[in-house]
Amino acid sequence: MSVEYDLVVIGSGPGGQKAAIAAAKLGKSVAVIERGQMLGGVCVQTGTIPSKTLREAVLYLTGMSQRELYGASYRVKDKITPADLLARTEHVIRKEVDVVRNQLMRNGIELYVGHGRFIDEHTVEVEDPTRAEHITVSGRYIIIATGTKPARPAGVEFDENRVLDSDGILDLKTIPGSMVVVGAGVIGIEYASMFAALGTKVTVVEKRDTMLDFCDPEIVEALRFHLRDLAVTFRFGEEVTAVDVGSAGTVTTLASGKQIPAETVMYSAGRQGQTDHLDLANAGLEADNRGRIFVDEKTFQSKVDHIYAVGDVIGFPALAATSMEQGRLAAYHAFGEPTAGMTVLQPIGIYSIPEVSYVGATEVDLTKAAVPYEVGVSRYRELARGQIAGDSYGMLKLLVSTEDLRVLGVHIFGTAATELVHIGQAVMGCGGTIEYLVDAVFNYPTFSEAYKVAALDVMNKLRALNQFRR
Repeated sequence: MSVEYDLVVIGSGPGGQKAAIAAAKLGKSVAVIERGQMLGGVCVQTGTIPSKTLREAVLYLTGMSQRELYGASYRVKDKITPADLLARTEHVIRKEVDVVRNQLMRNGIELYVGHGRFIDEHTVEVEDPTRAEHITVSGRYIIIATGTKPARPAGVEFDENRVLDSDGILDLKTIPGSMVVVGAGVIGIEYASMFAALGTKVTVVEKRDTMLDFCDPEIVEALRFHLRDLAVTFRFGEEVTAVDVGSAGTVTTLASGKQIPAETVMYSAGRQGQTDHLDLANAGLEADNRGRIFVDEKTFQSKVDHIYAVGDVIGFPALAATSMEQGRLAAYHAFGEPTAGMTVLQPIGIYSIPEVSYVGATEVDLTKAAVPYEVGVSRYRELARGQIAGDSYGMLKLLVSTEDLRVLGVHIFGTAATELVHIGQAVMGCGGTIEYLVDAVFNYPTFSEAYKVAALDVMNKLRALNQFRR
């Protein structure tokens, strides 16, 4: 016998959770299916929350952010162990799981523990190894929000000790003295910067000629310079051909013939959609070779109208923030609730050490589109708050239209970048101009004051241009 619901959500990560709550707020009956010990999804258990908490622990225990004030030898704790780092991570995960469980309960959402797989296009079986009989649930609408797992390249032997993916990093028994990070994407760079801060000698290998090529080149160059200052070595345009594991560690061989000895190798080779277990064919669906489900980019409907997919399982941008919004919009669309759709302005945050964040266009975008713009820059070292916090390397960059003074892009490198970006996002979302930032009064001393400094920089440049035209 199958229990019937208005909506069945497979996965309780950011996308699934927000979809379920949105439908419940509309008065619909909702069920969420999630694997055992995975409430909150990959985001809470192995991805976003653990990695960002790990970063916070690294920053605190190493005293990184205070060294400019107290000297390069400053440490909060001399000998940092994985147990020191994971104590904070485990605490935050427990709290987040409790928050998710409480939100589902108070919205009257039924939680089923087990693997969900399609029996047909309306029915999902919940396989729980601890139960003799499997439960089936049926939904008028179904939302797939199963997320992703680290992709593991063929031919690489992962042993969870010397050769790891980003999930395995959380189970390290010791802090390695040296590490090769294969892949200079967001996850690779985040972990490379964390371990470099811990004193690990890190080598990043990337087959492309650059890293984070979707970001502003000047910001990326600032991050690369800072990581090199932490003794990170970059090998761009290089491909790994073999990883040999011995008793003393690993040797990574590159196509160019270079060999890199290291205690540990971490692969950051993209993500794979978790769709293998879903039996999609029973619902008339299929996934691509990366396990991703194709959906309409506005409604998030799959080719089967009453089945939606949201979050990392549908591919780019694969961010917790966008997944939440996709889940909410999918639920609203299913039940006929009007929405304005997905906003064009979506901030990107990279939790490296230091942080990088941006919203809007890059200089490359504007140049390609032949949009005339001017640049305004504020350096943290010129802000009182930067001196107080010990951040002399941070910067905020505004890209402004020379035709109507609208803010076209905000790019930030340094302390609190992922928080600060939302000021620019709000101004841009409201169609605001640089004049607002020039006239606004910001608390002093704050990092937010960087907006006013950068805005004045733009206005001064435009004033000089106008004087020349006369």
